[in-house]
Amino acid sequence: MRARLVELAAVVVISSCLAIAMTWPLAARIGEVGRVDNADGQFAIWNVGWVARTLVVDPLHVFDANIFYPHKRTLAYSDANLGAGTLAIPAYWATGSAITAHNVVVLLGFVLTATSTYYLVGFLTCDRGAAAVSAICFAFTPFVFAHTSHIQLLMTAGLPLSMLMFHRLIEDVSPGRGAALGAAMVATALLCGYYGVFAILMIGYSVVIVAATRRWWLNRKYWVSLAVGAAVALVLITPVFLPYLSLQRETGFERSLSDARPFSANWSDYLASASNAHAWMLGYLPQWIDVSFPGFIASVFALAGAWIAYKRRRNELLAIYGGIAVLACWASFGPAGGLYSVLYGAVPLFTWLRAPSRFGIVVVFAIAVLAGVGVSAFLSRVANRRLIAVLVAIVAVVELRVSFVWRDVPPFDPVYHTLAAQPPGPVIELPFYYLRSMFPLHAAYMLSSTTHWMPIVNGYSDFFPQDFRNNVLTLAPFPTVPAMKLLEPGRVRYAVFHMGGYNNDNRRDVEARLMELNQYFRPLYVSDQTRLYEIVAYPP
Repeated sequence: MRARLVELAAVVVISSCLAIAMTWPLAARIGEVGRVDNADGQFAIWNVGWVARTLVVDPLHVFDANIFYPHKRTLAYSDANLGAGTLAIPAYWATGSAITAHNVVVLLGFVLTATSTYYLVGFLTCDRGAAAVSAICFAFTPFVFAHTSHIQLLMTAGLPLSMLMFHRLIEDVSPGRGAALGAAMVATALLCGYYGVFAILMIGYSVVIVAATRRWWLNRKYWVSLAVGAAVALVLITPVFLPYLSLQRETGFERSLSDARPFSANWSDYLASASNAHAWMLGYLPQWIDVSFPGFIASVFALAGAWIAYKRRRNELLAIYGGIAVLACWASFGPAGGLYSVLYGAVPLFTWLRAPSRFGIVVVFAIAVLAGVGVSAFLSRVANRRLIAVLVAIVAVVELRVSFVWRDVPPFDPVYHTLAAQPPGPVIELPFYYLRSMFPLHAAYMLSSTTHWMPIVNGYSDFFPQDFRNNVLTLAPFPTVPAMKLLEPGRVRYAVFHMGGYNNDNRRDVEARLMELNQYFRPLYVSDQTRLYEIVAYPP
């Protein structure tokens, strides 16, 4: 037991050092930088902060996020990121900063993925050196660096964790290990909805492969253990899934196959990478959709690993991971490839998905596992296997290194300190962007709301309520009598005007309307660029 704890500590420490090095200077400026240069990055910081805060102060209402007021269950308008938010709780409550909490989870994502991959490949190969190389290849694959503004897509640890629990189950079949598998799959879904679906597909496929290769079709203990895992997963995930089912019933929200076509992979995806060692390739590639190149180290050793598994008659291992790689690649091509359309018709959860190209991470995962088999075979033929394993690991790190620029997070406007000191009440932030192409600009208001957590009329997510779309043209010229009439039923209490967001003509019009309707507003903060008013009354 002591040796295992020492090994775990070493894996976590080394993984942490690599995560810090590969994302530098994120750790050194943990509360000062982030992906605030785009709406998805701003949304992710808000999301992690909201969950980390609300799971402590009001866990039963965590889905009633403070956006799109007065709507409820608005966290279900996108991936809830309950897993990332849970991991962020200590950092958030220690610092009070959603930015710091988010960035801590970014680092934890790399550490957890490297650790879980290490133990999966170590379980399959009994080779620590091979496990370390696979952990590096998967944890720091170019795909995740291309998605640093999507916190859920950085949470790849659930994929190797789910497969590790499956292999443990088939090694010693028991209901307890079935329950552990179910819990791991739920953890995967809580970390990322897409990856939860991918885990279901990977485990379902692997269940069939094992039943076929081991002739376990009539093995009652095997199927009972799997049923226990499914029951545990269903019980644990149902409370989280209910808000999504409610949203679908109320709005009919779903993704169509036509929605998936623009986000489907092409062959360029599997050669595209932003790492320094691969940048030279980009100029030779047609336009890609996603970044799914696993790297040369992973690719070469995976081919070797597949061949070795075939030669050594490790048919089950080859069928599982070779099959996963092929099928996931096929599915990533979306409706045009055919398999995605079949899955869309057969698996109800696919109506929530939009980006088939994200199957690329499953391809990378399977390649990383097969690469571990190849590395293990290679190390068995060299004299100083420990030194060679370290050298291969270093080469993998160097190959996957990305020169990434983290953006400085501007300080929050002083108006929010004033707002945070006021009695709670709903807020509208202006300008109220009304063009569909400008909806992402509302995400900046969400990020700013992490300073006060009051409900805001604004919002940005994967789904926009129909009345939000219907009302934007009325709210855009606020303050007007029609706009105030629209806000009156919800008793919106505060209005924040970012005057620099208006052009000169619009700013003059807004100032004139504020003067005209001044009896309804009490100024709380006024500067050249920002104004905060309390709405003290509404027009008759």
